[in-house]
Amino acid sequence: MTMEKNFSFKKGWKQLPQSAVPEVRSKIISALELKTIPSFYPRLNGRIEPKISEARKIEAIFAEYGITDIWGN
Repeated sequence: MTMEKNFSFKKGWKQLPQSAVPEVRSKIISALELKTIPSFYPRLNGRIEPKISEARKIEAIFAEYGITDIWGN
């Protein structure tokens, strides 16, 4: 398994209804205190390993939408 598969949250992202995508992206950007939308995508794709605290925040946001299996491609 590659590193990207370990840290990507694409699996959860693909389960989101399209109507929720902008809101979830915005929540994750805010929770991780990212400055730009482009800085979000390396995290989505697993190119940046999240800190444990960041992973918990991401998991909590997906849980709001009933999605608990989020890690991987």
